[in-house]
Amino acid sequence: MRYSVGMGRGADGVPQLSLRERKRERTRRALIDAAAELFERKGYDETTVAQIAAAAEIGTRTFFGYFASKEDILFPDSDTRTRTTIEAIADRDPAEGPVEVLVRALETVAETDADMVGPMAAVRMRLFRTVPTVRGKALQVQMAAQQQIARELHAAFPGELDRVRAAALAGAFTGAVSGALTALMDEDDTADGIAPDAAQLRARVRQATELALRPWQHRSAGSATPAPSPPG
Repeated sequence: MRYSVGMGRGADGVPQLSLRERKRERTRRALIDAAAELFERKGYDETTVAQIAAAAEIGTRTFFGYFASKEDILFPDSDTRTRTTIEAIADRDPAEGPVEVLVRALETVAETDADMVGPMAAVRMRLFRTVPTVRGKALQVQMAAQQQIARELHAAFPGELDRVRAAALAGAFTGAVSGALTALMDEDDTADGIAPDAAQLRARVRQATELALRPWQHRSAGSATPAPSPPG
């Protein structure tokens, strides 16, 4: 969700949404919830934009003021997650290394992003396995995020990460989050069909991501020593 310029701030300094922005966010959330329910009940290919709009009690033209396509509503907050990560890199503490910054970004996303472990996330995981167009869109979204994060990491830590290492670390980060979520939200891994609590999912995603990035902490700490060249 994006905040408007000139928006007021609360006593804690957190931006407060205007009435117009709150109404817009409610409509956006209604569209996401309606799409998730329809995809689950009718199927992705069988659901139309007009049906999603009608379920959210808006017109079809209004739908396109929120989402560019039916595919895009499956990934409602992907851009926000990427921006949050980039902002964490830009606002890093001088004592933070690349891994610490990425883990902090993940914490922020987990606290503020309902989509990461919400109903749409579960629907998205199931459709990823069965609908080729959804699988292609998911890979496109992940690759775009990975490339943006890699560029920012390289710019922020030029002495530790060249372009190749920055790309590899960004790939390890996005891959770890995606892989952990896929495994955790797999229907086959839920006991008696009951999904785990959202807070538990977030905690386990963080633990899995920290584990996946642990080798990079040692690598960053010793970055002053060039890595050996592969045998020629």
